[in-house]
Amino acid sequence: MKLLLVEDSERLRQTLQHGLQGAGFLVDAAADGVLACNFLDAYEYELVVLDLMLPRRDGLAVLRQLPVGGRRPRVLVLSARDRVADRIGALDAGADDYLVKPFAFDELVARLHALARRPQEVQAEVLRHGHLVWDPRARSALVDGHPLPLTPREFSLLGVLLRHRGRVFSRLELLERTAGSDTEVSDRSVEVLVFGLRRKLDAAGLPAVIENRRGAGYLIA
Repeated sequence: MKLLLVEDSERLRQTLQHGLQGAGFLVDAAADGVLACNFLDAYEYELVVLDLMLPRRDGLAVLRQLPVGGRRPRVLVLSARDRVADRIGALDAGADDYLVKPFAFDELVARLHALARRPQEVQAEVLRHGHLVWDPRARSALVDGHPLPLTPREFSLLGVLLRHRGRVFSRLELLERTAGSDTEVSDRSVEVLVFGLRRKLDAAGLPAVIENRRGAGYLIA
């Protein structure tokens, strides 16, 4: 199961990431609310462990930005705030569960497994652009029904641009959305990534799908 861990305490974040990986989860980690939203925008997660008191954007704001249904992961809030009003506020904002710090790690894992067993009411959103179909559940991109062979980063890049058609993304924004949490790459690598994706789209009969706005970035109109 793929999980996003959002925790600003570096020590706790590293401890939890190591422990959750040992428990069988695939874990990305974000240290603030803006990075969390970037990860959620770029990747598909089944679960999110979310602190409320975060820098740059708090946990409630992250919750409210999650899509309704479709791609929405299950969210467990992990917070030192122990008032009933805090729990109600988080649940009303879209959290699925709430666990107060300090906590037992085994209980956290058990609650995450319980959340993962809950059935999803709707399927993830399939995006279409002309003859192109992008399916996040199947992790596939099709052109006229034929598979488009994409690397994981190319697939994520295409999904970001399709979800936000008409929006121009800078190289840095695309880097944040297509690079994993442990990846150290330059934003210049985005140019290579876009070039490779454009070449594959062109070979599949879809030229000029991705536009380049000089000095601004890239978009799908």
